[in-house]
Amino acid sequence: MKLVVIGNGMVGHKLLEELVGVADLDITVLCEEPRPAYDRVHLSGFFSGKTAEELSLVSPGFFDQPNVTLRLNAKAVNIDRAAKCVLLEGGETVPYDRIVLATGSYPFVPAVTGRDRNGCLVYRTIEDLEAMREWGAKSKIGVVVGGGLLGLECAKALKDMGLVTHVVEFAPRLMTVQVDDMGGRLLRRKIEALGVQVHTGKNTLEIADGGGVGVGGRHAMKFADGSQLLTDMIVFSAGIRPRDELARNASLIRGERGGILIDNQCKTSDPDIWAIGECALWQGKIFGLVAPGYDMARVVAAQIRLLPSPLGRGAGVRDAVEASGISELAESLTRSTYTSSPLPGGQGLKQPAEFTGADMSTKLKLLGVDVASIGDAQGSTPGSLNYLFSDDVAGVYKKLVVSSDAKTLLGAVLVGEANDYGTLLQMALNGIPLPSQPESLILPSVEGGAKGLGVDLLPATASICSCNNVSKGDLCAAIEGGATSLGALKKCTKAATSCGGCLPLVKQVLDAELKRSGVLVLNHLCEHFAHSRQELFHLVKVGGQKTFDETVLAHGKGRGCDVCKPAVASILASCWNEHVLKPKHASVQDTNDYYLANIQKDGTYSVVPRIPGGEITPDKLIVIGQVAKDYGLYTKITGGQRIDLFGARVEQLPEIWGALVAAGFESGHAYGKSLRTVKSCVGSTWCRYGVQDSVTMAIKIEERYRGLRSPHKIKMAVSGCTRECAEAQSKDVGVIATERGWNLYVAGNGGMKPRHAELLAGDIDDETLIKLIDRFLMFYIRTGDRLQRTSTWIENLEGGLSYVKKVVIDDSLGICAELEADMARQVETYECEWKKAITTPETLKRFSHFVNSKDADSNIQFVDERGQIRPKNALERKLEVTP
Repeated sequence: MKLVVIGNGMVGHKLLEELVGVADLDITVLCEEPRPAYDRVHLSGFFSGKTAEELSLVSPGFFDQPNVTLRLNAKAVNIDRAAKCVLLEGGETVPYDRIVLATGSYPFVPAVTGRDRNGCLVYRTIEDLEAMREWGAKSKIGVVVGGGLLGLECAKALKDMGLVTHVVEFAPRLMTVQVDDMGGRLLRRKIEALGVQVHTGKNTLEIADGGGVGVGGRHAMKFADGSQLLTDMIVFSAGIRPRDELARNASLIRGERGGILIDNQCKTSDPDIWAIGECALWQGKIFGLVAPGYDMARVVAAQIRLLPSPLGRGAGVRDAVEASGISELAESLTRSTYTSSPLPGGQGLKQPAEFTGADMSTKLKLLGVDVASIGDAQGSTPGSLNYLFSDDVAGVYKKLVVSSDAKTLLGAVLVGEANDYGTLLQMALNGIPLPSQPESLILPSVEGGAKGLGVDLLPATASICSCNNVSKGDLCAAIEGGATSLGALKKCTKAATSCGGCLPLVKQVLDAELKRSGVLVLNHLCEHFAHSRQELFHLVKVGGQKTFDETVLAHGKGRGCDVCKPAVASILASCWNEHVLKPKHASVQDTNDYYLANIQKDGTYSVVPRIPGGEITPDKLIVIGQVAKDYGLYTKITGGQRIDLFGARVEQLPEIWGALVAAGFESGHAYGKSLRTVKSCVGSTWCRYGVQDSVTMAIKIEERYRGLRSPHKIKMAVSGCTRECAEAQSKDVGVIATERGWNLYVAGNGGMKPRHAELLAGDIDDETLIKLIDRFLMFYIRTGDRLQRTSTWIENLEGGLSYVKKVVIDDSLGICAELEADMARQVETYECEWKKAITTPETLKRFSHFVNSKDADSNIQFVDERGQIRPKNALERKLEVTP
């Protein structure tokens, strides 16, 4: 059968993945873009350094399959349903037996005079992003038209490019679909505090020539209220519209407002043509999220598997399997793909799964702000009641929408903190009865709240991974079938392999099922140590072991592995603070710590000197510049207020650091599981908004905790006022100035799993601030698991922030004096690791690429780009050797 898939976006590619291995199928994929499927959900990562290759969804060799042909830059312009062929731009035709339309959507651009001016762009494809980056390089001010999900994500992209950023929204609040008025007000306040200016209730009438007035000003956006906004660059991100022009040209039935009409099998008005994703209209709805599109792809794939072979060899894959007598395989196909309704004629087969709509609940981090919306977030259900919790000081708003009898959760809104999203979503989807006091689900530190609800309450039908349609029952069946590790469970079910947001819930299901089956769930470090990291830390602390060999002899067995050696090395460094490259420690360090530098993808290393608080003298800047020139290093200012130097060969590291140490620089510990940076704004010293001297405090904190080894890296920040220019609430330790002192936030994370920091203490003086940070960090170092960030640690800690407060503020365990003493010992014994390394002849011997030669690595090659070096990529190397 000739199957033509028009569109190779995320949903179109999911269909192809579902069809891998289906016999008697010849697939042609028509992709209008110059590259195959990539991750549009995380498109803003392009501005954070992700390449198009890293965003790709196509596994290596996928399109090398003999029955799949990918056509790039192939735009379909018409479907000749009578002749059964697709007409391409340029005149070529492609024959088909069946078609799947996965054409997606296009950005909506309001019909505003001047919208086609140079510098007026859209936010949709990688090509659009490249155009944004090009315009951003010559702009100072950027405006996003649209305050929805895509608009705020686009605003982050402009902000990441360093532009003064505005958001213009026609509606009276941001994210009108997902949040209510109170949530919208808090969201706006938090986003404006991050430096993005928000304009709601603005109807743009015209985009005119700005005349270059003021700062920037290529364009003047003129509004219906008589005001105007000057900007250099405008990006329209005001929603999407379905790409249904092919359906219109082929006379397929469409909705009044667009969209290709489909039934529950995703079939259009032509039985040989399906439509899936954002181009499809189901019961008057267009679904703008990827998970519903994936559901549609699975529904269509199930039907394609059932289609008769065009060569007359039977009734398709399902029939062929049953005819072969392999009943178990047939049943496994049936179980995952079909519902229980028999086909007409009593053949015993089952109907293809149907698309019956989708839950549109969402959880996102927009410009560093947690936002989540569940079910009937607006409370439109007749008789529904609301529970509200608002904490303007902490910047948190939560709302529950419940049934008239207060027994069923209908919806929720979470702004500023969304840790309970997973539990609340499962309660809403599965009708789990509410507790007697539903408000306990959103009130902080209340017994019986959402944190106390376990996965045992979820029914087998509960959807755990919406991206890959994996239910709790699917996970349980896989665990029963032998997938008893997280990796095996992910491989078997594909749960948590797309966006990854469901990973904690998947782990909870795994642990709960193993315990229910009588399996002892261990948190051992590895096979050599039958202890958790926390247990091993205490054993080493009490037992006084000073080396790995002593530790494994006293508390473990064997010779160790790549898991336990670096973990024990970190514990020893945290306990005794000895130089990590002493002969007795060096062999158990990971690669980065072994060379006191981060290894890069081409085998070179980075050099990152510490710059406390981001404050640096002109003389030190000159030294960095001279070192970079002398050794031909790539130079970059980081988001953490440091200067990174890339491209150093291993034998050059001691010479480079010799020059830097001589100029007064210290190791920045960019290679270690330790304190990285303490970011700061200029504070009251320079800024008109500053209320405290944030630079002095940042330097004090960085110099106190430099070199501190911990379960994972630590990032900190100090902001001089609540405008939060240092982004302290996305750090492991964040300090924000108030009129009366400092607010201390902890356990934030802006990385792979973003998390808003929580307020540990407010309006405290300098002495109390340092004391509480000492206690918090030492308590984390003692109890955190291997490679566990503070954000994950506090989420997994019984009692969470409330428990941490009791320990480090109320001294409920009676250990605060001990924690402070441990930190004081760390501070007293600190020494710069690189300064020690370059003055120790035995250590210097390791900095050689070859053990028997002083030659450099000839495989390291660079090319020039924008006046600096970068590693030569694989394609460039291949072209050099290809005749």
